[in-house]
Amino acid sequence: MASDVNLAQLRALVAVADTGGFGAAADELGISQSAVSHAVAALERALGAPVLWRGSPCRATPLGEQVLPHARTAVASAAAVRAIATRHSGGLTGTIRLAAPTTVCQALLPGLLKDWRAAHPQLTVRVFEGEDDELAAWLEAGTVDAAVLVDAGRLPPGAVALGADSMHVLLRRDHPLAGEPTVHVAELEDDDFLLSEGGCERHVREAYRRAGVRFTPRHRIRDLNTLIGMVHAGVGVSVMPALALTMLPADCVLVPIRPAVHRTLTLTGPSGRPWSPAVSGLLAGVGADLVGRT
Repeated sequence: MASDVNLAQLRALVAVADTGGFGAAADELGISQSAVSHAVAALERALGAPVLWRGSPCRATPLGEQVLPHARTAVASAAAVRAIATRHSGGLTGTIRLAAPTTVCQALLPGLLKDWRAAHPQLTVRVFEGEDDELAAWLEAGTVDAAVLVDAGRLPPGAVALGADSMHVLLRRDHPLAGEPTVHVAELEDDDFLLSEGGCERHVREAYRRAGVRFTPRHRIRDLNTLIGMVHAGVGVSVMPALALTMLPADCVLVPIRPAVHRTLTLTGPSGRPWSPAVSGLLAGVGADLVGRT
């Protein structure tokens, strides 16, 4: 081995792997792209083999995949040491990577980010938008430091229950059922159903299962904004969380479904390793049941 591995090299590797490019990694780290390139090249010389495939996006090599978990741990530990020192002197600082579903990013996070910025001006919160079913894996792999999880199981101490987000039927305002107080899923059989693949599929299927109604989606849509646009255009109807209300055009409405189904949202750090002091401090100031207050 030509030289020792250092923290700057590991930090550069993690940043490139997470952002997919040297330029984006430089922006994240606040250094030049040349400095990132030099740090990764030095790491590869120290290890005797490439850790990244250069491309668009950059990807970890097999060696890089083995190194990344340890690099994330080293970077997180260094950040935790800095956060402990800062907290000891009376404040939170550094960067927290927070992942959340699209609807949470739209409806809940803007208010939280505003409050966090006012309370902790030296702390940066970077938001990563993801699908319901992938957020827990991001959190445990160390890709993010905290996440809003959907229907999480056993949670670590300090996790904050944000509330229950009920499922609603998405309709055009001129749909015959748009003015009803609730809509039974059986009443949607004559409409083309647009299924969101963003993570709520199991909740939709649960409603149909409990109603004893056959579930036959006409279209499967991955992007939530695309799905809303299709309903807006009159292509069909859908079911989505109540928090999606903030994303709707004026001529679309959400109506509660029967049987009632909801998803639970929890803001938490990882369950498999200690939280950084910055994550613990940030979550300690978050109130419960934010969903109920939207």
